Amino acid sequence: METDIVKALQEHFGFDQFQPGQREVIDHLLAGRSAAAVFPTGGGKSLCYQLPALLLPGITLVVSPLIALMKDQIDALARRGIAARRLDSSLSLEEYREVMQQLRDGTLRLLYVAPERFNNERFRAAISELQISLFAVDEAHCISEWGHNFRPDYLKLANIAETLGAERILALTATATPAVQADIQRLFQIDDDCTVCIPFYRANLQLLSRVVNPSNRDASLLDVLSTRDAGPGIIYVTRQNAADSLATMLAQRGWPARAYHAGMSPEARAEVQEWFLADDYALVVATIAFGMGIDKPNIRYVYHYNPPKSLENYAQEIGRAGRDGGASVCEIFYCPDDLCALENFIYGDTPDLAAVTQLVERVFDLGEQFDLALQALANRCDLRILVLRTLLTYMELEGLLKEGTPFYADYRFQPLQSSAEILAQFDGERREFLRGLLVCAKKARTWFSIDLDACARKLRCNRDRVVKAMDWLGEQQMLRVEAAGVRHSYRRLRMPDDLDALADGLYQRMLKRETAEVGRLTQVVELINLPSCRSVALAAHFDGSLSEDCGQCTACLGQIESAAESTGNRSAETIDPGLRSRIRELLDDHPMSSERVLARFVCGITSPSLNRAKLTKHALFGVLSETPFASVLAWCGALLSEQQQPDSATD
Repeated sequence: METDIVKALQEHFGFDQFQPGQREVIDHLLAGRSAAAVFPTGGGKSLCYQLPALLLPGITLVVSPLIALMKDQIDALARRGIAARRLDSSLSLEEYREVMQQLRDGTLRLLYVAPERFNNERFRAAISELQISLFAVDEAHCISEWGHNFRPDYLKLANIAETLGAERILALTATATPAVQADIQRLFQIDDDCTVCIPFYRANLQLLSRVVNPSNRDASLLDVLSTRDAGPGIIYVTRQNAADSLATMLAQRGWPARAYHAGMSPEARAEVQEWFLADDYALVVATIAFGMGIDKPNIRYVYHYNPPKSLENYAQEIGRAGRDGGASVCEIFYCPDDLCALENFIYGDTPDLAAVTQLVERVFDLGEQFDLALQALANRCDLRILVLRTLLTYMELEGLLKEGTPFYADYRFQPLQSSAEILAQFDGERREFLRGLLVCAKKARTWFSIDLDACARKLRCNRDRVVKAMDWLGEQQMLRVEAAGVRHSYRRLRMPDDLDALADGLYQRMLKRETAEVGRLTQVVELINLPSCRSVALAAHFDGSLSEDCGQCTACLGQIESAAESTGNRSAETIDPGLRSRIRELLDDHPMSSERVLARFVCGITSPSLNRAKLTKHALFGVLSETPFASVLAWCGALLSEQQQPDSATD
């Protein structure tokens, strides 16, 4: 085995030796044990599953939320002659068929998927019979409810891996605090001695910050760009429109800058990514959508035009600089005015109690077996879709619900061959099964629709067999198959003792998350204002891997500028008294259920109810977007209380 490992490293990846921690992780996996790799960004996590995939039988399933990572790694593996593919929404029908055929043929070594892919019953049915030797989970910190980037779908991955019979699990992350690391180990059942942690601190990254205001921030950025050696860099901003406007300004000043954000088309994003990878002077002005999985070792600069939303995000983003070991600068342009926008991202995810109560009442009025169209339910209950999924996951964690395999409510097909031609290719029981399946279809103008549940009952088989048959006929180009209307099935395990108490408990849990997220933002501000070494403080947040001052950060260089305001003293800001009467007039025509809903409106935070009422186009929408949300929330509460008093005085 030793010879095989070294040979694979040299022949397929072109390396003579492993980076720190890699060999230890690989040895655990090849010994049949699950493992965790907590490596800093750029520490070589991907090799920990790519190399074992070549030595293990069956397939390695890589779960990642990052399409950019999937594409970049698959292209690199293809150049090395390693069979790897991905399944995501950007694939054409023909590409999807090719991947599924390679899966069945056993020619793939690695398959990359997003965690949401397991919500697809066609995919679950297709891989249920495969040998999954390794189930690798990238960005594993997303599994922790109290981590900085919790994703409800991640909580289900451990059960999914077990259901699929995965032989071993590898959890990978660059940003796990000790508490999050403990969550990862507990949920994926990884032993302490199989968790490999590499020190967080990287001496080649210089951590700088400067305090700016909106009027001089652009000039400060242009100054540092013009006085430092040229090199590729990333400039992070909070909003998509800021990425566009800043990239345009820099390009007009002669800098090779382009924007990148989730509002661009996939083709446009791919073009910017390829340009950045190929150019040694490129500057990408981007939201956090850019950089994840980008394998460019010589990034010399990472600038935060707006502050990062947490120390974990900051560590991940600056970790993209200097992967070649060369000196790189990471600088924050801190403007206290940015805090309101960053906080509003957090506050916008917290529902009001009425919305949570409506959800609870709806869910527990649906019987013991039920299914949901999540977007429709989110709109009905005035919840963002991620918040809805989080609340449903919380109810699962409390033993109230159990989610089954999601399914498509609507299947339809167009024949590409006649029924006789299709059936002529089969005989015996399979021929009779397909004949019965085709008979179940109902013809419209050009498409046939089919009720899979009714078809399964009529043919006396389970639904999975019908799904697999439809999928196979589509991949063989006998039918053109379309599936739509995803519904999520649930089973009620027990009724809550008190629906109102459950709703209040869930609401308090969301408030606790909100407080935690605001606390993470406060930690960023505290780091910027810290009078002592930034590198020591940041390392202490993760693993305490640095005990002596770095000698090169803003604090060590004695260049600290104290911010004029912080998250603590902005609450003193006042709101124009004349706004009260205008809001009251609005409420006469558009009553709002709570102070939180009203606060979201005046702070410019969208929600399903505001969108439905077309209030996001109202002149008062976002009128207090530059005022701290906590102050606005208290103001709205007082205003609504006055509104409910019939004899309240007018302004």
